[in-house]
Amino acid sequence: MADVDTLNLLSTLTAEDCSLGDLITLASQLGAEGQPALADQAYKVWIKFNAEHPQLSVALFNRAVLQAALGDNPGAAASLEQAIKLNPDFLPAYVNLGGIQERAGLGELAVATWEAGANRQVVISGVGAGYAFTCLKQIARLLGDMHQSARAELALQRAAELDPSAMDVIGQLVATRLSLCKWPALQPTERVPRETLLEGVNPLSVAAYTDDPLLLLAAGNHFVEREAKVTPEQIRVDRRDAPIDINGRRPRIGYISSDLRDHAVGYLMAELFEVHDKSKVEVFAYYCGPESSDGLNTRIRAAVEHFTDIRPMSDDEAAQRIADDGIDILIDVNGHTRDARTSVFARRPAPIIVNWLGYPGTMGSDYHHYIIADPWIIPPEMELYYSEAVRRIPCYQPNDRRRKVEETVPTRAEAGLPEDAFVFCCFNATQKITPHVFDRWMEILKRTPGSVLWLLDSNPETNARLRDAAEVRGVDRTRLVFAQKLQNAFHLARYRLADLFLDTTPYGAHTTASDALWMAVPVLTWSGRCFASRVCGSLVRSAGLPELVVDSARAYVEKAVEIGVDRAKAQALRETLEANRDSCVLFDMDLLAGKLEDLYREMIAEYHAGQRPRPNLTNLDTYFRIGLSLDRDDREMQTEPDLHTIYRHELTRRDRVKAIPADGRLWEGGAS
Repeated sequence: MADVDTLNLLSTLTAEDCSLGDLITLASQLGAEGQPALADQAYKVWIKFNAEHPQLSVALFNRAVLQAALGDNPGAAASLEQAIKLNPDFLPAYVNLGGIQERAGLGELAVATWEAGANRQVVISGVGAGYAFTCLKQIARLLGDMHQSARAELALQRAAELDPSAMDVIGQLVATRLSLCKWPALQPTERVPRETLLEGVNPLSVAAYTDDPLLLLAAGNHFVEREAKVTPEQIRVDRRDAPIDINGRRPRIGYISSDLRDHAVGYLMAELFEVHDKSKVEVFAYYCGPESSDGLNTRIRAAVEHFTDIRPMSDDEAAQRIADDGIDILIDVNGHTRDARTSVFARRPAPIIVNWLGYPGTMGSDYHHYIIADPWIIPPEMELYYSEAVRRIPCYQPNDRRRKVEETVPTRAEAGLPEDAFVFCCFNATQKITPHVFDRWMEILKRTPGSVLWLLDSNPETNARLRDAAEVRGVDRTRLVFAQKLQNAFHLARYRLADLFLDTTPYGAHTTASDALWMAVPVLTWSGRCFASRVCGSLVRSAGLPELVVDSARAYVEKAVEIGVDRAKAQALRETLEANRDSCVLFDMDLLAGKLEDLYREMIAEYHAGQRPRPNLTNLDTYFRIGLSLDRDDREMQTEPDLHTIYRHELTRRDRVKAIPADGRLWEGGAS
């Protein structure tokens, strides 16, 4: 309809027999011909001449879509507001109007609009429930971005009740409750039972919830199958069997991460890129995180030879770029964390794929061939908990010896700490604080008179909840002190005010432990079975204090009390860290980079020999169901002395109903 002029358009739209369907057809045709402005005019004219039409709200909604596409957001908002005024039960208008308001920076107004849509009576009757669900998801997402987790939780709870099969919503709900220290984190309802809640949890949150490595392995596999499925047609750049010819050239190592910026992983990796031996490896970085130009991002861009921003690329396009670069080994530095691009790895754009650093656990996929750990994090007897083949370096975590520390140290009074108190601290995120951990902390405080516990500030509601929990356990609420969030250099400086860092479990300190140890603050940890619960033990041992890595809950409490009542002992530990800092394995980045480069060569040699590992995924769905069924609020899995016997018992019981094949892990078949 390229020859339609304005007069012909007007005559068509003002005719008495021009229906809404005719208008939609005409506008669609104009849009397809590259004339969206004329399509907008078509809606404008038709709306003017059909002011009493029973479906006028639909026309207004459609026009708003065009207006927004043309950049007229105020006009689009006005059209949607008029549509809602004409038909308050027209829920799509609420969805789009909230989006326009959010983009205009009117966050609270957007939340109010979506809440109005979700609260319409028509939702209760079942009509429009899908749109109400969308409104609630948008509310939760925006409130999360606005750091209003408590309000976000309410929206997520309502969304889960509307659609209990929405695993992403359920995962966000549990993760939010963990961060708010709302115990128990799994709060079942009539429509959302306990197993459904746990089934929806992202593996990263599972790691914070329980020290059950078999459940974590199975959850990783379950999550990959749900979130990163690919079809044979999508694996267009499959290079899993590509020849790796490094004669005359360096191996090409590609790191994919959303965290090469002002982020815990960025702080850990910055110096690694600078000390990589560029005569041995050619380093590529693929960035998939939020837009960033902060100091760390800039520093990393300068350190690598090739930096590619794959944020605007589809998974297919990103995989094609990696394939075109001829990457030999592709490192997944996200794993099951936010902004991960797991579907890129699923397209197999490199012959060797490695899981390292960003996610403390196994991926449970059939395309991650290796996981890089160290002898403490994954000893040989724990390799069965991983789908990948385990390869080790002396200490798995890199660090940045160039990190900036503010020279001025605040006084204890300035930090809100008592001048003469023994200061236990834990600057781990609140989702890592379990009720079992908190119970131990309160016992420690009760047995060390005058001590305080210094935690990272979360939000007023969560702070109050933790103080209330302290009082319930017989500890004065004022003995919990909260440290406001500061820029990293200032945060590092105030570590000097602490006497002993008390680690959490099952998800322990990683970057926070490195920070404490760099600032010569001793760290006490209890290593469990899972990767996330053993990292801190590796760091503490690598810093030269193996005596602070204990093997039981009781030993953790006793060691904390022993140090808390003996200032001389605490000072001696601090002096050991200060003496070791320049020589210990933890902060030897040249050693780590060299060992990584050796590993990469070994992986390529195994590939040439036809020995690339094949992930073992047998029976993982069965292990997943068993793990879900074993979960209880009163059971801290880390204290279970024989986890394997518990699982074997359940495998035997289920095998009687339906034969379970041998899996080379715990189950040798029914005969066992």
